[in-house]
Amino acid sequence: MLRGRDRQRVAVDAVLQRARDGHGGVLVLRGEPGSGKSTLLNHARRSYDAVLCVDDVDSLDDDLGQLAADVIGTRAALLIATEEESFGLPSVVLDPLDRAESLLVLHDLLPGLPSALAVDLADLACGNPLALVELAASLTSDQLGGTAAPPDVLPRTSSLRGRLLARFEALSARARHVVALAAVDEELTAEDLARLTGDVAAVTEAGSLLDPRRLVRSTLHTGIPTALRFAAHAELAALLPPGPRRTWHLAVTGREGDEHADSLAAGAEHARRCGDFATAARDHDRAATLTTDPEEKARRLLRAAADHWAHGAPHRSRAVLRTAVRMTDTRELKALMDLVVGGIDLGESLPDVAADRLMRAARTLVGAQRELAVAALGFAGEAANIAGDPRRYAAVAELARQLRQDGEPPATRLTLDHLVGMSATLDGRHHEALPVLRGVVDLADQVAGPQARIWASQAAYVLGDATRSYEMATSAVTVARESGYTVLVPWALVYRALSALLLDQHTAALTAATEGLHAATAIGQHNAVVDHLTILALLAALRGDADTAQRRIDAATEHITERGLTRPGTFGAWASACVDLARDRPADALDRLRLNPGHAGIKVMAAPHVVEAAVACGRPSTGDRALQRFERWAGITGSTARLALSHRCRGLLASGTADEHFEEAIRLHRASGTAMELAKTELLYGNRLRRGRRPKAAREHLRDAMLIFESYQADHWVARARAELRAAGDATGEPLDHPGLTPQQEQIARLVAEGATNREIAARLFLSHRTVEHHLRNIFARLGVRSRVELTRRLG
Repeated sequence: MLRGRDRQRVAVDAVLQRARDGHGGVLVLRGEPGSGKSTLLNHARRSYDAVLCVDDVDSLDDDLGQLAADVIGTRAALLIATEEESFGLPSVVLDPLDRAESLLVLHDLLPGLPSALAVDLADLACGNPLALVELAASLTSDQLGGTAAPPDVLPRTSSLRGRLLARFEALSARARHVVALAAVDEELTAEDLARLTGDVAAVTEAGSLLDPRRLVRSTLHTGIPTALRFAAHAELAALLPPGPRRTWHLAVTGREGDEHADSLAAGAEHARRCGDFATAARDHDRAATLTTDPEEKARRLLRAAADHWAHGAPHRSRAVLRTAVRMTDTRELKALMDLVVGGIDLGESLPDVAADRLMRAARTLVGAQRELAVAALGFAGEAANIAGDPRRYAAVAELARQLRQDGEPPATRLTLDHLVGMSATLDGRHHEALPVLRGVVDLADQVAGPQARIWASQAAYVLGDATRSYEMATSAVTVARESGYTVLVPWALVYRALSALLLDQHTAALTAATEGLHAATAIGQHNAVVDHLTILALLAALRGDADTAQRRIDAATEHITERGLTRPGTFGAWASACVDLARDRPADALDRLRLNPGHAGIKVMAAPHVVEAAVACGRPSTGDRALQRFERWAGITGSTARLALSHRCRGLLASGTADEHFEEAIRLHRASGTAMELAKTELLYGNRLRRGRRPKAAREHLRDAMLIFESYQADHWVARARAELRAAGDATGEPLDHPGLTPQQEQIARLVAEGATNREIAARLFLSHRTVEHHLRNIFARLGVRSRVELTRRLG
């Protein structure tokens, strides 16, 4: 898939090729200053001699219009670069780069650039390629080393800055005043300015300088004259209605700093309670700017940092904390800063470092702010979980045990019990873990907020209650968005995807993981991006789409290694093993799962594939050892879906009792509604029956498997089941030659021809009886038949 400027370069190359072929070509490149128009023009000049490149065009005069007409039908090409107009000619728009593209540009410019600094620069550049280049070139050694704050404005030597300020200077006095109003208040839109000033003409003249993005506003704020800025603050203090924004403009023009600071801080706390963390961060930051007492300034900066983090702006949170940390040596404030930094690191940096920092914060805060100490401990447990570090997780759980008290508030008890129960699970002490984790799930309904639902979803997942896990994760996503906790959305979507996968609802899992990938990318949560990438890889591998799975694994591998992300790394190894199995490389799959130290809990979850690989390469004892751990977990939790997998594995390993285990696995799959796993079991069972010279029995299971794989569009497994059917002496596995039918209608028609009733078809395809009847009526109409007998004859 083409990204970023690749798409525009393809368009330019296409025009040049038309010219080479003697057809001529014209293309308008539209984009803001610094968007890369000149770079594309230079590419065109290097690629082809007979190209006419015209840069920075404001209007299409007669000469240029005539030239555009003259090149048609010749071996020449005309490329026109402009900001806004297409002039009625073919055009491409150079939109700002997205964050992922911006980060790629920065890492190409400065290999090894710290990821947190790269995100800061990408946020400031707002997708402008020239801004990225100029910001990267301006970095000092202190900024690269993390001892100085990153840039918050374009450098004074920036050509883009010069162009923006030159454009400002060229405006009329009225338009410059409008731009100054926008520069001192980032929330003002062009419509707001027209309403406030009544000067529509000046607003229109200001044009693109009213762009609300941080890049433009910060450049103008620092570049326009001080007197003009002061006048803009004063006018807005008079024009805006009472509220935090008006208070800020009054404060800038007045002298009562602390009084205004207190008012802004109160407004920030109100915004925080309403879930508007972006406004809370802004007003806490402004309150801190006006505060004279260093300790109170640090406290307000810390609150601003926490609000930025909750809102999903970790880079801004870090920038605020760099200032706050130099203003206090109070242990409590330092610990609160550790809590925020640890939360940021949990999403984007080294999880083992985050776990240690969060543990330190928890120990310090226990006496002063117990609720926040418990929150820090919960995040420390998740960091240790991502790192796949049982020693660190055990230390977190031990502190949780020490902190547990009778009569705890439900929120506190839920977090502490979750840590204790999960630690016991990871250590294989399931009898100890289960009652504690059941209590966590029960407590979730008594606790407000998304975090409790995330813990409850994880607990329910371990308990094998996939439905409850999915409900809790879905609720967590909804509540996180409604309450403004953007930072928790990607995390909640991890468990929504995993619980959907346990339910065998691959489409829901795919949707959740894709949504989580985009949400994590948008807020710079690199570790969550990797989580979702590896889940997506596993989903693709389970469907037999080896190429897609491998691409996703490759995209995640560097980050897994770089940051020590053992949990997603083990998901990636599991996905890779499934790819190996799909490609008939069972020995590779077995070694990948067996030799990877990995995350203990996920390795247990992957045990059924260890068994499959071990049996396929003649090493059943290895599979048996892995299965024993899985069976203990499945047996104690009583999860129907996991018990079905356990019986399938026993069927693969057994000799005399294989039929009993496979039949029980099929029954349990049907009871749990796990259709994809049912198809896999029937395929494995059919293969065993065929090799045992029982082709008739094999065909029944192989047909069912093929139909279910078709409904999941799992093409690899459809082909595998079809090949098994042919080997079992049945050619009915071939697709029907009736293009008027949909794939699902073909499945239903084939089953009718085999004599199945509507209820039998509904059960085998996991559809409702009414849905089957609806499809059957459509099949009759499309094929021009009136009965099941006629349909059977027609298909025969």
